[in-house]
Amino acid sequence: MMTQTPRLTDETALAHARARAARHGDVGAWFLHHDAIDEIKERLIDVNRTFTEPAIVTGAPQIWGPAFPDAHIVPDTDQLDLTPGAHDLVIHAMALHWANDPVGQLVQARRALKPDGLLLCVAFGGQTLRELRAAMSEAEAAEMGGLSPRVAPMGDIRDLGALLGRAGLALPVADVLTRAVTYRDLTHLIGDLRAMGETNALADRHKTPPKRGLFPRAAHIYSQAFPAEGGRIQATFELAFLTGWAPSADQPKPLRPGSATARLADALGTVEYTETSYPPPETT
Repeated sequence: MMTQTPRLTDETALAHARARAARHGDVGAWFLHHDAIDEIKERLIDVNRTFTEPAIVTGAPQIWGPAFPDAHIVPDTDQLDLTPGAHDLVIHAMALHWANDPVGQLVQARRALKPDGLLLCVAFGGQTLRELRAAMSEAEAAEMGGLSPRVAPMGDIRDLGALLGRAGLALPVADVLTRAVTYRDLTHLIGDLRAMGETNALADRHKTPPKRGLFPRAAHIYSQAFPAEGGRIQATFELAFLTGWAPSADQPKPLRPGSATARLADALGTVEYTETSYPPPETT
């Protein structure tokens, strides 16, 4: 009998959280998405290519749609509504941490690309909300005698970068931007997460209300362990950017070992030593 793959996300809870955030209308709470949009636009300028058939995969169409008015916007469902080979650019925008199958998401995005089409993915990296994770874990251990899933898992840059190769993308590049933010208190931080639709929608989360003392204890632990100026608290957000290209015969290929026509030592202006030409060791 086949076993069903465990699901990371409760899609109903996530849709509810996102709908509430869209109704909320707090423009300031979406600052991380706006940071990601600005960075994506800068990277597209650096690519120096005109893209005429872009698509964007996102759970926040009200933010990404106006920023890229010519793009085809699709939700980040398990099966992406993308036509194979139809796009020269696909942007996977701030949703990969909720994906039940992150590799599958990137594979589908790659299949939607034309040859030599570009995939740009921006997602929360592994250091995101590290302070909140630590404070909540300590508070839960004290108040409830154990831990429950409260923050969606986010891969580190090495793991996220490896997804590009597994998805069959060429010329993969992965890097991060880290933003340190301060909040008045834990309630203020959670309010921003709620306004972004980023509250707990994990399938394995505890469905019962937490003990009354959990969040006050977490707030105290947070303020003591991660203080910022003026009695505020600090929070880390990490944006991971993944770049890859759909394979094409026109793309540059790495040289075969031993086929180089120029010496690295000449390019660097240094002396190249062979096994028999090293200078003798100094004696005392």
